[in-house]
Amino acid sequence: MTNSQNDETLITLLNKGDNKVLSLVYKKYWETMYLAAYNMVKNKEISEDIVQDIFVNLWHKRDQITIKTSLKSYLYTSTIYKVYDYFKKNKHIIKLELFENFDKKIQSSNPETILMHGELIKHIDSVIENLPEKCKLVFKLSREDQLSNREIAKKLNISPRTVENHISKALKYLRASLNVSLSLEFITFILQNKN
Repeated sequence: MTNSQNDETLITLLNKGDNKVLSLVYKKYWETMYLAAYNMVKNKEISEDIVQDIFVNLWHKRDQITIKTSLKSYLYTSTIYKVYDYFKKNKHIIKLELFENFDKKIQSSNPETILMHGELIKHIDSVIENLPEKCKLVFKLSREDQLSNREIAKKLNISPRTVENHISKALKYLRASLNVSLSLEFITFILQNKN
């Protein structure tokens, strides 16, 4: 059985409410998730809370989960997003040095998280490449070239509202493909720090 087949089986059993599978997934992935969180947060308790929250959320949404990447990639994405969200919500109490080289911290915590980060980027790039042509062009101009909606509209001779619609459509595809409720800010952050 390959890893992806194994993940599919785990997800199917999780969908059915098998709490033994949740324990199995926890044992299999908690350490990697914890290390990814700790490498960025540098706090044992907060890192443990982040991982715990992800598993609680996974259990609460177990019957709705359809993971289109690997389970490992899904959990990694969830971890990075939770850390990002934690930083965003706690700006007033977070030491400035935690933000320094945040992108490098994501990518360099250990060999497994480097691989998972690479898998996430490949997946996001693949989804972007499969967008309808106009949608892909608008999204790339927005995220990679960092043009404003107005600049894109002028360049492509379309309305700013059409630009917004294309970006919304692209984000909808990305969120659905990862099955994680990601913000535009986070997706932009990941795309800007992919090298």
